[in-house]
Amino acid sequence: MVTDTSEKNLETILVSYLCDSQGYEKGISEDYSKDYALDTERVKRFILSTQKKKAENTACFVSEVSERKFFAELNKQLASRGITDVLRKGFRYISELFDMYYPLPSELNPTAQEMYAKNIFCVTRQLFYSKDNSNSIDVMVSLNGMPVMTMELKNHYTNQTVENAIRQYQTDRDASDPLLAPKRCAVHFAVDDDNIRMCTWLCGKSSWFLPFDKGANGGAGNPVNPNGLRTSYLWGDILKKESLSDILENYAQVVKKKDEKTGKEKISVVWPRYHQLEVVRQLLSETRAKGVGQRYLIQHSAGSGKSNSITWLAYQLVGLLDGTEPLMDSVIVVTDRVNLDKQIRDNIAAFKRLSNLVAWADSAETLRKNLESGKKIIITIVHKFPFILETIGSEMKHKRFGIIIDEAHSSQNGSMSAKMNIALSGNVGEDGEDLEDKLNAIIEGRKMVKNANYYAFTATPKNKTLQMFGTAFEQPDGEIGHRPFHEYTMKQAIEEGFIMDVLKHYTTYNSYYKIVKAIESDPEFEKKQAQKKLRAFVESQPETIQQKASIIVEHFHSQIIDKGKMGGQARAMVVTSSILRAIEFYYEISRLLEERKSPYKAIVAFSGSKNYGGKDVTESDVNGFPSKDIEGNMECDPYRILVVAEKFQTGYDQPLLHTMYVDRVLTDVKAVQTLSRLNRCHPKKRDTFVLDFANDAESIKNSFQRFYKTTILSKETDPNRLNDLIQEIESANIYSEEDIFILNEKYWTGASREEIDPIINNSVERFKELDENIQIRCKSSIKSFLRTYPFLAAVLPFKSVEWEKLNTYFSLLIHKLPVLRGEDFTEGLIEAIDFDQYRIVKGEEQKIELENSDAEIEPTPVGTPKGKAELNMARLSEILDEFNGINWLDKEKAKQQLEELPVRLQADEAFVNAARNSDKETAQQQCNMSLMMIIARMLNENTEFCRNYLDNPDFMNFINQRVFNAAYENANK
Repeated sequence: MVTDTSEKNLETILVSYLCDSQGYEKGISEDYSKDYALDTERVKRFILSTQKKKAENTACFVSEVSERKFFAELNKQLASRGITDVLRKGFRYISELFDMYYPLPSELNPTAQEMYAKNIFCVTRQLFYSKDNSNSIDVMVSLNGMPVMTMELKNHYTNQTVENAIRQYQTDRDASDPLLAPKRCAVHFAVDDDNIRMCTWLCGKSSWFLPFDKGANGGAGNPVNPNGLRTSYLWGDILKKESLSDILENYAQVVKKKDEKTGKEKISVVWPRYHQLEVVRQLLSETRAKGVGQRYLIQHSAGSGKSNSITWLAYQLVGLLDGTEPLMDSVIVVTDRVNLDKQIRDNIAAFKRLSNLVAWADSAETLRKNLESGKKIIITIVHKFPFILETIGSEMKHKRFGIIIDEAHSSQNGSMSAKMNIALSGNVGEDGEDLEDKLNAIIEGRKMVKNANYYAFTATPKNKTLQMFGTAFEQPDGEIGHRPFHEYTMKQAIEEGFIMDVLKHYTTYNSYYKIVKAIESDPEFEKKQAQKKLRAFVESQPETIQQKASIIVEHFHSQIIDKGKMGGQARAMVVTSSILRAIEFYYEISRLLEERKSPYKAIVAFSGSKNYGGKDVTESDVNGFPSKDIEGNMECDPYRILVVAEKFQTGYDQPLLHTMYVDRVLTDVKAVQTLSRLNRCHPKKRDTFVLDFANDAESIKNSFQRFYKTTILSKETDPNRLNDLIQEIESANIYSEEDIFILNEKYWTGASREEIDPIINNSVERFKELDENIQIRCKSSIKSFLRTYPFLAAVLPFKSVEWEKLNTYFSLLIHKLPVLRGEDFTEGLIEAIDFDQYRIVKGEEQKIELENSDAEIEPTPVGTPKGKAELNMARLSEILDEFNGINWLDKEKAKQQLEELPVRLQADEAFVNAARNSDKETAQQQCNMSLMMIIARMLNENTEFCRNYLDNPDFMNFINQRVFNAAYENANK
């Protein structure tokens, strides 16, 4: 006998394990009622074994007629409310509320354990489910007679994969059948021996199957299983009774969201992805085992569903017990997204009959009221959080917290985290203590507190974030590194198709300018400052805005709308460098849309107000509708193009966003966050496009590479660098040890301003007498100390009263030191020039490839004292020559490209035809046109030669004539 490698054998493995090892009952197709989409006998058996009195009171099983009425009503409730809601909240029939499932019990409740044991878990293979056809589904799992999930199984050995299972659901399974209708089953799995996909809402060919794989080597797929199939974790782990119960009770849900603009209700069914389920379970397990006082960093890719992970974690943390008492008094979610409050409320409402657990805190008073009234989950905006906690102090010292931080890198700067830690710990210093005791209390308060757990989520962990929240480990060289507790990498998310690869279709545009002198004289300016000012001058010209806006509008219509991207629903974002620039782009794009009679409109988004056209305007003034309507309007026609300045570059979750036009220099975290606005998947989204006017492909690649796989901190920040800064500051001799001591003593005992200010003012006067270079070095060192000390105080195991005293002194002194304005060595530059020419040239579309490796980043830089920058003065004519003309950085490369031009021209069919079949003048004209296209395509090889060709008419004519003479003769041989 040979090994059975058929699809049916895969069914046998799955069903046998659940029945033999997990206590599932083995159902048969005949148990299933096609009229009600229920295993009616198991429903009846469950109710009679657990709620017989209720059944008698409603007479639901006394006759065939009463049974039909009962099952018809249950069928109706399942169709309208969904299986998860009925399981959690029960089913009302006549005068009784029937419990349709008994939840996982605690160890302290034997009665609940007995009731849980009465739940009927059943697995049925080859279920003939339809009244309209003879189709069968490979596997169905039911709970107390109600279908919970279906599965189609495939097998590589018979040349069938998970893709075949998906197509079967999409094309051969009628989504209107009761079993497959929305909400009726919690999830549908497509499974083969290597991969798993899942879908929560079947809708024919549009059914969207998401990955449910573990991941392998930082990417997609599943690791080799030494004890069986790669996908055996589905039945060996996920479908264990306790695991399936946990998912149905705490994760799976029907989410209802009302569209405020249309009033329509949108419904979606949620089942956790594998990485979401894994991270929440691991964090809960660690918390149970270790209690409070721990830190966890979760690096999950942008667009990977962090909001749901945070919601599930918060909801379950408040339910953890320490004996019979709650392990945590409250869970505080620190976020920069206001709408997370409503999202968590809605999600928890799907879990509990009573869901009055969530509150929003925007002040210390509301936080206090929420705690007193028993609110368990409190959400606050990151910028409000330190101010809320400042006034709480010792009231919170004996409470225990879970702190969930959404986008940890944006919320954990030194001063903000310090305020949070001090307030939570209650270490604010008390009256009657001497100065040393007070400072020791403050230092202790700066440290990550022992009465809270920190759960920090981010897609882009910075070095500070890694050292503050990451898991420490020893490097081979003995240095202590830090890494995330859990990761779901950008690489895995892209390979699984869960997020889009925003670097796959990336086109850069290169700008070329010509500026001329407008004066007779030839004054000198600082070269670096001048080049920067010239670039800003050019980019602000109306001609520049017009050309870029024209490219944007033309591209959006011809390449996005006309080609039916996303079924004609695609949206675009224009990222600008400033509020003023955003307003200018908005008006020019709007003008061009109107000019071409486009049915679409633009929206501008920015914070605050800006002076434009002589008056202060807000985004509401420009758009003509309230700011709160921007996100809703972008989902509805005629609005298709969102022009932004900073706003919406992070946290904006809009799957319809397809194309981005970038006119702002982006680096590091900002580049990843901004471009990741495009990465949300949508059933009709097949690709994304980025057109970038401001960045080169290499810099974007470097920014993304750091966060493509796991980000690791190579070593911790060296605290001795603080002593280097102190030494530099003290060499300026602007204060004495006595000044430091007296100020701290007065400050921490609440002395009046009249006693504090003279001490600080004396230091300021001494500072003013210093040489300018010493002033710059001293002040930059003070800033570096204030930036670094609060962070180090939070993470270092030891404490320094001396550093704390200096921190107090410097934090007051820095506000009084005079502003050191770097001299402007470009005064009069703009008045001395005229804008002559501007040309923007499209580079070739490319895919930016990232390397398959973890990224190791350096520790937080402490900073080094810097003196006055050295000047590099140059005459205006020289600066303009370098800005406009031929100042070769790589003459050999330029020479090589020039020598290749005749060969490239001879390969151009249009030129060869003209050279052979037309007169010489016509051939010369065709040569000029062909060379323009050839050189534009060469931009990706080396921009220097191409820039000079396109910008300098004299140089262009010289090259055209030389190349024509060589190529024309060869073409006619």
